[in-house]
Amino acid sequence: MEWLSVLGWGKEELEDVRFIGYSYIKQGKYDTATTFYEALVLLNPESLYDLQTLGALYLQTGNNLMALNYIEKALKLDPTHLPTLLNRTKTLFMLGYKRQALAQAKVLEKCQQEQISNQAQALIMAYEPIRKIESSDF
Repeated sequence: MEWLSVLGWGKEELEDVRFIGYSYIKQGKYDTATTFYEALVLLNPESLYDLQTLGALYLQTGNNLMALNYIEKALKLDPTHLPTLLNRTKTLFMLGYKRQALAQAKVLEKCQQEQISNQAQALIMAYEPIRKIESSDF
């Protein structure tokens, strides 16, 4: 169903809902913000920003399967969006897919954006198995 038509809404109304949802994010009220972004995704399922944000909210609240679902939907619209790729990496780690997550983190580690690169490095350090130190290493 085309909910925007049914409601008689346009971009301005969507922006109002998005502003309220974002305000809840800024206050740390992630569960409430999630409700607003769920509505936004229902109203406008092709909104890259809303899909990314909803995935990040689910990741923040520990609902990792839902996070991965919305992150994957966002990446179908823009497979190169670095913050979403980083969130996908975090979600994969949280779900226990360490090999796949490490591979993606190593790609992001080479990114030109320092913030993304640094976070990817931190994930690698946190999750990569520690190599045994041999006496020949000294």
